[in-house]
Amino acid sequence: MYFTDRGIEELEARRGADEVSLAWVAEQLRTFVDLNPEFEVPVERLATWLARLDDDDEFDE
Repeated sequence: MYFTDRGIEELEARRGADEVSLAWVAEQLRTFVDLNPEFEVPVERLATWLARLDDDDEFDE
């Protein structure tokens, strides 16, 4: 188990039943980066990865 799995498991346990929009998630990511600018690159990579999940061409390479 990666260390980050703990945070993911906590998120699922606490908020797993919640329904939120991707606009809400995007706003929370912006707020997080504003408060923690050192995480700008990983958050940007996560957001880009999530945005492109349906781009089959990207995964065929």
